[in-house]
Amino acid sequence: MLYTAVAAGSFRRYATYRTATVAGVVTNTVFGFIVAYTYIALWHERPHLGGYDQAQAMTFVWTGQALLAVSALMSGGNLDELQERIRTGDIAVDLYRPADLQLWWLAADLGRAALQLIGRGVVPMAVGALVFPLALPGEALTWCAFLLSVLLAVVVSFALRYLVALASFWLLDGAGLSLISGLACMFFSGMVLPLRVFPGDFGHFVQLLPWASMLQVPADVLLGARTGGALLRGLAFQAGWAVALLALGRLVQRAATRKVVVHGG
Repeated sequence: MLYTAVAAGSFRRYATYRTATVAGVVTNTVFGFIVAYTYIALWHERPHLGGYDQAQAMTFVWTGQALLAVSALMSGGNLDELQERIRTGDIAVDLYRPADLQLWWLAADLGRAALQLIGRGVVPMAVGALVFPLALPGEALTWCAFLLSVLLAVVVSFALRYLVALASFWLLDGAGLSLISGLACMFFSGMVLPLRVFPGDFGHFVQLLPWASMLQVPADVLLGARTGGALLRGLAFQAGWAVALLALGRLVQRAATRKVVVHGG
């Protein structure tokens, strides 16, 4: 119940930032239009690029905008706060709490992601569906599989961002590493272009990286590109990376907190 309360508290906390949410919706929508028309020009020259028709490409664009804040594809989400607490030494207070540090921040991030899915996920997707022909599924089962895939995407995203935040135990300033991580996520998640577009062995390689779990896999589930065994393999791929990265985060956390020095004391 503790971590459920943490998630609920995080949801309420982010729900208070109404102006920021509205600004985010506008930003996602405007950026979605820019990317959508870029994709239209590209798919006009290269129809069925990556195995997608134009409607599927448009759906991929708006799925990316819907999940941009949910999976924190461009920023640290709430883990920027953890990074700052490590830098200032306030993390010592967190370590004294009778709660697991990783699970506490995971619960908080899930609460944040739930609010962002409602606040900044639904509206841009709805606007995109009104303006462009999207290949949205009509089966409830597909939508359920998509939401499960999104949940796993958020966990993988958290696990990666948690590792970046923990690096602040050894770095004087983790901002540079966060920037590099954000750029890698943008490219390898499929936010710039669907990973299926990349040719040859490189295309196969990038689809095996953990960032593919954050957008490419959920988008393919929504598009119906993953059904039956392929759907199960996609969800297992996400779950596998989630478990592996959370376990790695646990090891790094143990190494970082074995001896914590705050302000020289």
